[in-house]
Amino acid sequence: MALLSPQLQRFLSAKLTRDSASRSPPRAAAAAAAARPRSRCCSAIAIDGPSSLAEASGVRWGYASVQGPREEMEDGVVVRPDGLDGFSFAAVFDGHGGFSSAKFLRDELFKECVMYLQGGLVLSKQDTNSIQEALRGAFANADAKLVNWLETTEEEDESGSTATAIFLGSDKVFIAHVGDSRVVLSRSGKTEVLTNPHRPYGNSKVSLNEIRRIREAGGWVSNGRICGDISVSRAFGDIRYKTKKKEMLQKGVEEGRWSEKFISRIQFNGDLVIASPDIYQVVLGSDAEFIVLASDGLWDYMNSSDAIEFVRNQLRQHGDVQLASEALAEAALDRRSQDNITIVIADLGYTRL
Repeated sequence: MALLSPQLQRFLSAKLTRDSASRSPPRAAAAAAAARPRSRCCSAIAIDGPSSLAEASGVRWGYASVQGPREEMEDGVVVRPDGLDGFSFAAVFDGHGGFSSAKFLRDELFKECVMYLQGGLVLSKQDTNSIQEALRGAFANADAKLVNWLETTEEEDESGSTATAIFLGSDKVFIAHVGDSRVVLSRSGKTEVLTNPHRPYGNSKVSLNEIRRIREAGGWVSNGRICGDISVSRAFGDIRYKTKKKEMLQKGVEEGRWSEKFISRIQFNGDLVIASPDIYQVVLGSDAEFIVLASDGLWDYMNSSDAIEFVRNQLRQHGDVQLASEALAEAALDRRSQDNITIVIADLGYTRL
């Protein structure tokens, strides 16, 4: 990825500082901020993100994004507290093969969602079938645009990205999920995992369905990876598993990964990697405390219950959701996370003391 320019990073950092100062945080939060060592987290890689304590409809948002030990930062994040009529929008993008696809989605997916959801009107009507149709249409159109862009700009065919988006209303949250990021809800301190990862390994129902779909499309799974290569079965981009499957096979021959005889038996019947989202609808209520949306750079090193307990303790100690987001990213680094880490927390204001 090409990181944000130093000038833009300074601008966003200054904006966060000004916006945070305008709210007069609780005394405990201010003390914690003063005592806290300089963070390894970068919270500026976002589009239209909130200030560190910005509020919309009683919801406070925090987010953090850190490169970790990876050579490149391939994650992206968008937070739009007032993005849709009566609903807030947040999304995490976990790129691979470079930052191109994650950046494209960071810039474009929200626009597609606004168009297909008619500015939020479809969400407000709360007709499940209409919402599912709109979100699937938005994701499909975003993927088609990305695939076309990757082909016409001759970007690397390994470029792709997951995308998990939440649409947060006053009493419900809708989730559109592609890939292996995760959304977790704290309900009176109890952990509710709201999404399932799209990975072609394991014995879960979701994984077995993904493996079957890949095989029916003419592909194969080796060592938990599609064609022995990619470990996520749903993603945007990844044209080598969509429009350039034959080129992918020939490249494998040239690299000695398989033989001409092997590929002569392959007959593709569809895309091996797809961007069709799983869509979830969750009723919140007064026992819903906060939501954590994060890339697998967190979840591969911290389980859901530990993350919920960590954030809950943070919010009970100082009430600053931005500090909690950064501290959670720090905790993942302390657990030797080897991936980029991106975290969004929506504090619903009901965390029990």
